[in-house]
Amino acid sequence: MLQRLSHIPQVSVLSVVDVLIVAFLIYEFLKLIKGTRAVPMLSGVIILAVAFYIAHVEPLRTVDWLLSTLLPYAIFALIVVFGAEIRHVLARLGRRMVSGRLGAGSGDDSYDDIVLAAKQFSENQTGALIVIEREIGLRTYIESGVALDANLSFDLLTTIFRPSAPLHDGAVIVQKDRIAAAACFLPLSMNPVLSTQMGTRHRAAIGITEESDALSVVVSEETGAISLAVGGAIERNIDAEQLRQRLSQLLSRYVAQTALPTPITDNTLGNGEHDLEPFAPEQDFREGTERS
Repeated sequence: MLQRLSHIPQVSVLSVVDVLIVAFLIYEFLKLIKGTRAVPMLSGVIILAVAFYIAHVEPLRTVDWLLSTLLPYAIFALIVVFGAEIRHVLARLGRRMVSGRLGAGSGDDSYDDIVLAAKQFSENQTGALIVIEREIGLRTYIESGVALDANLSFDLLTTIFRPSAPLHDGAVIVQKDRIAAAACFLPLSMNPVLSTQMGTRHRAAIGITEESDALSVVVSEETGAISLAVGGAIERNIDAEQLRQRLSQLLSRYVAQTALPTPITDNTLGNGEHDLEPFAPEQDFREGTERS
């Protein structure tokens, strides 16, 4: 018994640290490629690696020779095949490092843009559907629309959902603080319990939350009502402040109790025209006065 125990290798602290570092790198790599097309491709690479190992261990000389010959070229082929994914992973890694240095407070302003845009859509009765990605990737639905990969902002959201805009039909998918794509097709909910008054936009908002853990903000084109869908359920007829608080709870973000800014519209400018006094510089200069 003692002789058997003597053959067990001694585990040092450096060995444990080495294993933990490798496990952490693998975990981060899997997090970065989650929800992308690289996942099924990586599965194919793993299958080829297993086949190469079996051919090398077993007396399969022809297969072993073929795989050994193609292996040096396979590395370059993987770089070409995974080129887009490698760029996205490196860009995501760079954004994560930059956001970590700048602090975590920059994301709150981005979701305030969603709330402010929903408020504007509600006032103008503009139909809109905004999907916020969480843990489960939405790459399949992103690829069904028009890729943008742009900074999330109020101005861009209002431009996309303008009725005359070519991208207003479909959903906008948001990844963290960026708009990944617009005009995306989403699965419709087939839940028979849902009200028959719900149209395609609301059923799509519920359907994507049934397939993933995403959040959907939807504005009715007929009534201008704001709704929030999560987990296959929908909260209807909520105002902008309630939407803001619900997003802060579901996204685990702290949002201070501050009033949302009011967007300036043509109606607002029209109502305030009577408070403005016309400026006549020539008459003021003739009178020897100067306006501040």
